[in-house]
Amino acid sequence: MKNIHDGGGKPPFSYPVKVGHISANPVTVHLEANERECADLATLWQVVSVKSLIADLQITRWKKDGVRLKGRVTADIVQSCVVTLDPVESKIDEDFEQIFVPEGSKLARIVTNEAAEMVLDPEGPDLPETFAGDTIDAGVAVAEFAALAIDPYPRKAGVEFATHLEGDGDGTSGRPNPFAALKDWKKD
Repeated sequence: MKNIHDGGGKPPFSYPVKVGHISANPVTVHLEANERECADLATLWQVVSVKSLIADLQITRWKKDGVRLKGRVTADIVQSCVVTLDPVESKIDEDFEQIFVPEGSKLARIVTNEAAEMVLDPEGPDLPETFAGDTIDAGVAVAEFAALAIDPYPRKAGVEFATHLEGDGDGTSGRPNPFAALKDWKKD
């Protein structure tokens, strides 16, 4: 999946949040993509269409100057079957949590041990994302978590790849063996 949003223009789904306006008490936000945003997300995600994208978030202050987004994203998308290219409807329903910290914050540094090796726990929490300025974009975070949940190889129910064998292994496939010409080159 290519990300065609290079940061130069407006992202397809955006909900800017001023960090200075966030309190320690969680604020609940409901986001829903309109038709234009759904079409732009379909182009970004390289799917046939995005019928809906809905997110319910809790936005709260994290530690001194960070922000925590926690919530659930649901989406209805249509993709092309990898076998038949017929449309396949998919439903995304994912919980997510993301922490944002300002650039240069000590909280964003990667933990290393004495040998300067990075210590990453695959089951542990994600590293905080950094942001510049006084605004984070909750819509971009929601769109990223939804994109991560898209099935990269969607198939219509009951459809399988046809079995296709290049050779039988015993040389009776009817095709000439491409290595047959090399057998006479063998040195004694």
